[in-house]
Amino acid sequence: MQDAVAEAYRRLIDTGQLDEQYADQYDETGVVMTMGALHAGHAALIRAARERCAVVIVTIFVNPLQFGPAEDFDRYPRTIEADLELCAREGVDIVFVPSVEEVYPGGEPQVRVSAGPLGEVLEGEFRPGHFDGVLTVVAKLLHLTEPDVAFFGQKDAQQLALVRRMVTDLNFDVEIVAVPTVRDPDGLALSSRNRYLSPAERDTALALSRALRAGAAEAVHGPNAVRRAARAVLDAAAAAEPPLRLDYLALVDPATFREIPDDFTGEALLAVAGRVGSTRLIDNAPLTFPAPREA
Repeated sequence: MQDAVAEAYRRLIDTGQLDEQYADQYDETGVVMTMGALHAGHAALIRAARERCAVVIVTIFVNPLQFGPAEDFDRYPRTIEADLELCAREGVDIVFVPSVEEVYPGGEPQVRVSAGPLGEVLEGEFRPGHFDGVLTVVAKLLHLTEPDVAFFGQKDAQQLALVRRMVTDLNFDVEIVAVPTVRDPDGLALSSRNRYLSPAERDTALALSRALRAGAAEAVHGPNAVRRAARAVLDAAAAAEPPLRLDYLALVDPATFREIPDDFTGEALLAVAGRVGSTRLIDNAPLTFPAPREA
C-alpha cells in the first residue's frame, strides 16, 4: 500500500498538482473506509478528504465480522463498477478493494478489538458483537493504509465515538475527522440500505428524521420535552402502514452513550433506530442544552 501512496505522490508532482518543493508540507494521506454501494454521503466524505489531503484512499470491503447471523451480509449491495466510477469522479487517488483473505489471512480472527462498555449499549445491545467487528476491521485497515487522517460520517455516531476511543486507547497515530450527515431533500439520511425500501416503506421511514427535528425544536425546554416530542412522531409511525418497528429512541451523552438526566446541560445526541419492512435504519441529531439563565 505504501508503494501505491508513494506512486500517487509522484503522479501529483509529475502532473504539476503538487509542487515538489512544498510536497513535504502538504503530504497528508487521508482514508475513507466504506463497504461499497457508494452514494452522495460517501462522496461528501471523499470531498472532505480531498479538500485536506494530498492523497486520498478509499477502501471498499464488506466486512463479514460486523454482520450478525440473521443480518444482511449476503444481500448487502455490491456495486463495484459504480463505486469505481464515483471514486474517479471525486478524484480518489487509490481505491483499495481487498479480499476477505487479504484482510483476514488466518481465517476468522481469533484476536479481535473489543468495543468495551461503550459498544454494549444502543446499537451494541441490538447488534451484539457488531462493534467488535467494526473496530477490528478499522484497526486492520488503518494498519494496511497507514493514513494521517481518517474520515467518518456523523450518521454512524456511536461507531465514530468508538473509533475515536480506540485510536486514543491504543495509540494509533491518526486523526479522526467527523463529516456531517448527508440527507435526501425529504430528510432521510443517506444509507446504502435505503435502496431496499419500497415507496410506502420510505414514507414511513421519514418518521426517523421528523422525530429528530421535532425533538430538536424542543431542546430549549429540556431533555424530557425533547423525548416527548420525538416519541409522539414515532408513535404515529408505529400505527402507519407499513409500520415503523422502533428499536430505540435515546437522548444520550455523546461521550458515554448513556441517557442524560432532565437537568443536563451541554452537548447531547438524540439517536433513533428502527425497522420498516425488512430494512433497519439509524439516524441521530446533535443537540445543545443551554444552562438556565440566572434570575
